[in-house]
Amino acid sequence: MRVAIIGAGPTGLFLGAALARRGHTAVTVDRDPGPAADGTWERRGVMQFHHAHGFRPQVAEALQAEIPEAYDAWLAAGAEPMFVGPPDAPRPAGVRSRRETFERALRATVARQDGLTLVRGHVDEVTARRGRADGIRVDGIRLPADVVVDASGRIGRATRRLRPAPSVGGDTGIAYVDRQYQLYPGAEPGPLNSPIAWTGTHDGYQTLVFLHERGIFSVLVVRPTGDRDMLRLRHDDAFEAACRAIPALTAWTDPERARPIGHVLPGGALVNGYRGQTGHDGRLALRGLVFAGDAVCTTTPIFGRGITTSLLQARELLRLLDEHRHDLVTVTEAFDAWCEAHMLPWVVDHVRMDDAMRRRWTGADVDLSGRLPSDLIMAAAEVDERIGAALGPYIAMRAEPSCLDGVEPLARAVYATGWRPPLAPGPSRDELVSLLTATATVGT
Repeated sequence: MRVAIIGAGPTGLFLGAALARRGHTAVTVDRDPGPAADGTWERRGVMQFHHAHGFRPQVAEALQAEIPEAYDAWLAAGAEPMFVGPPDAPRPAGVRSRRETFERALRATVARQDGLTLVRGHVDEVTARRGRADGIRVDGIRLPADVVVDASGRIGRATRRLRPAPSVGGDTGIAYVDRQYQLYPGAEPGPLNSPIAWTGTHDGYQTLVFLHERGIFSVLVVRPTGDRDMLRLRHDDAFEAACRAIPALTAWTDPERARPIGHVLPGGALVNGYRGQTGHDGRLALRGLVFAGDAVCTTTPIFGRGITTSLLQARELLRLLDEHRHDLVTVTEAFDAWCEAHMLPWVVDHVRMDDAMRRRWTGADVDLSGRLPSDLIMAAAEVDERIGAALGPYIAMRAEPSCLDGVEPLARAVYATGWRPPLAPGPSRDELVSLLTATATVGT
């Protein structure tokens, strides 16, 4: 079978290599040329490539199952597997790595895969004959295919007209900036309150730290997009002033222990979104065309779920293609049903959390009139230990968010007493803005 894949990000590369190993002929098309001769890789148009990332154990499991050489190359590049639990029975908790490190290892491996061709170019359209996809047009040249996979991301243009806007999600009203640092040899990491990251909720904003490989880490400040006063955080001096004022970030970025390895990176507005395989009429958008990765499911990066949801989709799509090789309608319909059951709940979960967090930043209290968002359910485990016993499958993404339904009433009872999650030490939003303003004044 000939497969044309739009997009050479993690989803497209993973699928292309896995399909080639099954004996199919695959071509993956992307405008990005890959790393330059001097090793630099701008990855234009892919904001998240340079920003903070968390890698859950499902990412490592996917590589080990389909492209073990890529996993080995990732480790050789410095990626650090994490484990939790007792020493005699540790459980995988994820992998510490920058996304750039991950993509370099994956691309370098799959570029050598027989049966897979990486093509640089712009996909003009998906071509069709008798209502069925039969290839793609790349810079005016048609590439025939038996099946087309759109793994070009949430704003892919080649197939945009074929589907309606996302049915769930949208602009969260939240944005962030981050900066990468590296610990000096021998320096210990700062505080972590999960295997993946440190997260601090403040009065009017949020801070995170993701630890990557070789002592490299990313510091994030998350804010409402409408808060124009906090835009100053995109300047290095203002960002450093914020780090000095927030105790946990001070512990990480202390100049005696770590050094910045780049400038502050402004991030765009964060989006949650879900779109299935159907077009405007409710039927499959186009027979022989399958959407995968961010083209189906996009979540905000606060919990590090993006590449995980993409590779979980890729593995299910591969399973269905193995089972129904010549029946692409069945493959696509079954894949759509699987995504609705297993991907859509994560988008809904993020929509609920992000909306509630943004409202709390404006002074709103916890809303007890509906289901509590998952982050508040988790926070209530500090008061009721019975809640904590049920969090594992949710945190590890081994079960959908509905696994918290059984303990949600317990969390609701905690909040009904008037208890609220304590804020992390540090300035309020207004205090932070005053500090940023003073920093800008000194710099003029």
